[in-house]
Amino acid sequence: MTSSTGIQLPEPYRDTARKIIHIDMDAFFSSVEERNNPALIGKPVIIAKHPRKTGGKGIVSTANYEARKYGVHSAMSAYEAYKKCPQGIFVEGNYKAYKEASNHIRAIMNRYTDLVEPMSIDEAYLDVTTNKLNEPSAIKVARSIQKDIWNETCLSSSAGVSYNRFLAKIASDVKKPAGLTVITPAKAVAFIKELPIEKFPGIGPKTAERMHELNIYFGADLYKMEQMDLIHHFGKAGLSYYKKVRGIDNKPLTVDRERKSVGKEHTYLHVLKTEQEVQEQLKRLAQEVQGSLERVEKQGKTVVLKIRYRSFDTLTRRISLPDYVQKKSDIFRYAAELWDQYGDVNREVRLLGITVTNLQPIQYKTLSLFNRLYR
Repeated sequence: MTSSTGIQLPEPYRDTARKIIHIDMDAFFSSVEERNNPALIGKPVIIAKHPRKTGGKGIVSTANYEARKYGVHSAMSAYEAYKKCPQGIFVEGNYKAYKEASNHIRAIMNRYTDLVEPMSIDEAYLDVTTNKLNEPSAIKVARSIQKDIWNETCLSSSAGVSYNRFLAKIASDVKKPAGLTVITPAKAVAFIKELPIEKFPGIGPKTAERMHELNIYFGADLYKMEQMDLIHHFGKAGLSYYKKVRGIDNKPLTVDRERKSVGKEHTYLHVLKTEQEVQEQLKRLAQEVQGSLERVEKQGKTVVLKIRYRSFDTLTRRISLPDYVQKKSDIFRYAAELWDQYGDVNREVRLLGITVTNLQPIQYKTLSLFNRLYR
């Protein structure tokens, strides 16, 4: 934006005064396993039950960088990971050890600021605009945190530093592992314009595919789009894309937030026309919701199904349960019941979503993450 005097003005609503750090642990689960068992160092480590023990079932929780060279990644089936890397060492995982390491890392962060927003067991945002060291440089704070984490836990982390959450998140992924990247206000928009659209946090494969159909492949392409066109194609998310590609994300950190619900939904480029397609997508959503519940360590008593038809008519139905659920099999079963009662495949389905609400913390004394993941 340029004033009548020709002076370059900042983008509207862009608050560049904040100092935000995003800390992301490097291959966290496998790094803990390597730390606790040095014989694993330098070998491809895959956190999952070996598919030979499960009849080919199970999902990869994470893999170290050696295994990733073979194309192994989180959320891949253990069977596919074995095909890509048969020499990989499959480790069932020790969630108690991961949680202990996470708590230690969280305590280190709290030495620097009380404004810490955990996003999962292995990543968090920190607002260090003002901090307990009275250190004006967010870069120095980030480096100090990384150093403390390494010295005290023997685990490496990557850090991103910028003036908002969106940019800090992007920055932390640039120089993995053990890297630190800074995106200054002056360089933010130029940086975003060069970013492949798949690298934008929150843009998954389906959304990226829709953007490609609009000839949007990089941030620069997204930047050229009019605000109303993005809203037309992507709804409320379109406004978010319009702002973020301009470096605008003024959302504050939420400290000690109490999550009310966990859900996933997908919009389908090609509408669902058969019962088999609907059931397959409900199973996929149930698995994704289970993963999200595990990351936030919650279980819930209410399952909600959202359906949007080709006509854009949308309905939401819920079922309240006598017991808490967290396993994908239970989530799918209740979502499928709601579909059987209220769904109509003849109307052709444009969107499906499953949400679990009425949450409470998981009691790990009786529930094991990895038993749940791979049974």
